[in-house]
Amino acid sequence: MAKSTRRNRSGVEGASLAGVIEALSEGTATASGLARAYLARIKAYDRGGPKLNSVREVNPDALKLAARLDGVKPSPRQPLAGVPILVKDNIATGDRQHTTAGSLALASARARDDAPVVKRLRDAGALILGKANLTEFANILAIDMPAGYSSLGGQVRNPYVPKLVDDRGIPVVLPGGSSGGSAVAVAAGLCAAAIGTETSGSLLSPATQNGLVTVKPTVGLISRAGILPISHSQDTAGPLTRTVRDSAILLNVMAARDPLDPATRPMKRPKDYTAHLDKDGLKGARIGVPSDPDDPLNDIYFGKLPPRAKAVMKKALAVLEDCGATLVRASIPTAGWIGGPGTTMAVLNRNPLSRGKGNLATPSVVFLYELKRDLNRYLSDWAVGTKIRTMADIIAFNRRNEKKALRFGQDLFLAAEATRGDLAELEYRSARAMDLKSAKVLGLDAYMARHKLDAVLFPGVAGCAIAAKAGYPSVQVPAGFTSGVNDRKTPDYPLGLTFTGRAWSEATLLRLAYAYEQASMMRRPPPGLSAL
Repeated sequence: MAKSTRRNRSGVEGASLAGVIEALSEGTATASGLARAYLARIKAYDRGGPKLNSVREVNPDALKLAARLDGVKPSPRQPLAGVPILVKDNIATGDRQHTTAGSLALASARARDDAPVVKRLRDAGALILGKANLTEFANILAIDMPAGYSSLGGQVRNPYVPKLVDDRGIPVVLPGGSSGGSAVAVAAGLCAAAIGTETSGSLLSPATQNGLVTVKPTVGLISRAGILPISHSQDTAGPLTRTVRDSAILLNVMAARDPLDPATRPMKRPKDYTAHLDKDGLKGARIGVPSDPDDPLNDIYFGKLPPRAKAVMKKALAVLEDCGATLVRASIPTAGWIGGPGTTMAVLNRNPLSRGKGNLATPSVVFLYELKRDLNRYLSDWAVGTKIRTMADIIAFNRRNEKKALRFGQDLFLAAEATRGDLAELEYRSARAMDLKSAKVLGLDAYMARHKLDAVLFPGVAGCAIAAKAGYPSVQVPAGFTSGVNDRKTPDYPLGLTFTGRAWSEATLLRLAYAYEQASMMRRPPPGLSAL
């Protein structure tokens, strides 16, 4: 491996994306050698050993493609030449790989073309090593479906606690969802980096559960065309990596305008995100901490953390202050009603394995109304190799194959199918307007303006909803370790720190996260997954 990875006393299992690029540039690694090394780790740890189950499908042409890249070194035109990357299995690849969203109904489905984000990765020289497992349909099929489970791919396991399950056979420490497969593969050293997607928490959640860095971008920074959708108001793709620099490198490649995605038209980005990384980047920064000691009942983000997680956050806040940041402790005015008036609908929970079976769940109106229209469009415009053309077709297939396809039911799909599918309903328009009013106008915009903030800080995935509804970016970085789930004791697993800002502020958030990362260095790889 490269000098940098030798300095870290690590092979591919711990090499950063930047280290892999350096090794390829210096000629101390080849695309074929890397591909074989990662495939060996997939065989040993994903298919065997702890059976992490994070890779749903290996690219059948991976080694052939790697051989073609052996003579190509990373360059400004192809910065990722020879780098093996996994993409979540809801992102279209126009090759022999399938694009299924983890659904048995789409087991034979391929895509007519690469999604634009995949094209950009390939144009940059990346080797698409395979498709990562995920929570089926990005966790919009059933109420209380466990993170990382799909009927086609099975259950992804958290590499820090891979064996502990409850009485239903569900992991006690989940891999995070819905990009759990992408995150677990990176944490376990099965690829150089991975691409996931988020609607609300699906990058931030697996990042915090697996000790990774992620960028949940501004909606419109990265094209969503060719990605199986939930909600065009909130969907986005993003990187999952071991370091902040690695995420910045991938963001350089992925962020671009795309005529197929109107949300990218107002996009604003610097020429090079890595140029903004500065170990002194916290000096003078004003960071909001939505935890007002004078208003403890409204402390919904930090106040309900278990003791060990609180200790991790306390230490992280001390690091930020030691690095020169000013912390402003004040509650976000509308935090208590994000997801409130008119933004949710009642759906009866019929999930046979849910602890809340028979109770009403309250999913997002925007998600369910946009899902039907957006998914039907994807199936019509992108899917090939399948007879499935509508959400109704998926529901019917699942009913015919109930024992295999509906372990956790499909209550959310049924609720979405009951909508018109054209977004003409008054309740949909009202819900979307309320989301923007509460999360954006009266929420993050008002909060950041009042306190003159560069960013807002959240523990783990706690702030995902307010940022996602506003369409605003977040960057997460490892902050330490916690343990326990509810009253169940567990081994240690990671907890992250999330920096959130206004639209197009990724460069600022990356600078803050990088400075914190360099000062704290809290990432520790999962145990028991040593070099082969």
